[in-house]
Amino acid sequence: MSIHEPMPRSAWIFPALSVLLFAVITALHYDFAPSAAGLVFATVLLVILFGTVFAAVHHADMIAIRIGEPFGTLLLTLAVTVIEVALIESLMLSEKAVTALARDTVFAVVMIVCNALVGICILAGGLRYREQDIQVSGSNLYLSVLAVLATITLILPNYTLTTPGPVFSTGQLGFVSFVTILLYGVFLYTQTVRHREYFVGSPADDHDHGPPVSNRALLLSIALLLVSLLAVVLLAKKFSLVVDAGAAMIGAPPAFAGVLVAILILLPESVAAVTAARKDNLQKSINLALGSSLATIGLTVPAVALAAYVLDKQLVLGLSAQNMVLLALTLILCMLTLGNGRTNILFGLVHLVVFAVFMFLVFVP
Repeated sequence: MSIHEPMPRSAWIFPALSVLLFAVITALHYDFAPSAAGLVFATVLLVILFGTVFAAVHHADMIAIRIGEPFGTLLLTLAVTVIEVALIESLMLSEKAVTALARDTVFAVVMIVCNALVGICILAGGLRYREQDIQVSGSNLYLSVLAVLATITLILPNYTLTTPGPVFSTGQLGFVSFVTILLYGVFLYTQTVRHREYFVGSPADDHDHGPPVSNRALLLSIALLLVSLLAVVLLAKKFSLVVDAGAAMIGAPPAFAGVLVAILILLPESVAAVTAARKDNLQKSINLALGSSLATIGLTVPAVALAAYVLDKQLVLGLSAQNMVLLALTLILCMLTLGNGRTNILFGLVHLVVFAVFMFLVFVP
């Protein structure tokens, strides 16, 4: 029997505020500019945007509880990916279009997820439970696909001969986009149908699902999830203007915009992952973390590539030598951490150190 719990006010207030803000901006033809009024607008925009992203993930989580694992974490991942694509493409079309933004954002997502998020989850779970178990079979599938997708999209562009790196030719970009979608699609089939058991923890892990979601609450969450995603997409253009102005004001490096977008879209999902780890369901945390990395490359890169082709924009994908070293280190570390099925606090700390190195080198390359 379904149990209906009151929906948190923030779960519907922020989507409503975001739609209202967009309507007011459109009606007044407001164009953001650095000023006192602009600072107030930027603050309001960021608060509403963050709140709406959290609301979107809350509603995706409510739907996820109803449909079960691993479909639940997959839905969360896809919702976040929609937000990510909207923000990247809006920044690519801003006045200071950054051709490497997609690369910087994808790389930042991989580093944040595979080092910061995985590290925090393992550390939080290890401090509370000493050791935690995960499915090695599922982790190996995640990492094998992630290694291939990361290599062909972020490293291979530096070594192709048709066009000088770090870009693909149009034909190469089309082929790589097709391959990434194909590989990600087969992974989803493996995750949800063929070998679903590889991605589900022990029955004892199910205690964090909470009470069942009623039919009324499910329909309301579906509607508000769609509204939230649409609102983020509509406000993405104004967000890009705020990012451009903020980066220029503090003299931030070009990669800063990618890190900021990655943090915005990953923050609510990260909260869900850390909460799961603290409830001794590290498997769900790993599903959320590594699933985000795969979706970011498997879906975001082809979507941005299509937009770049239609809009005749150059898309820089190849990483610098420094970042290629960090990517290789991250993949090797993930294989060592998740390869034996048991984790402890030292694994978590090592991941956090690598993330600290990544963030330091963003500002002091």
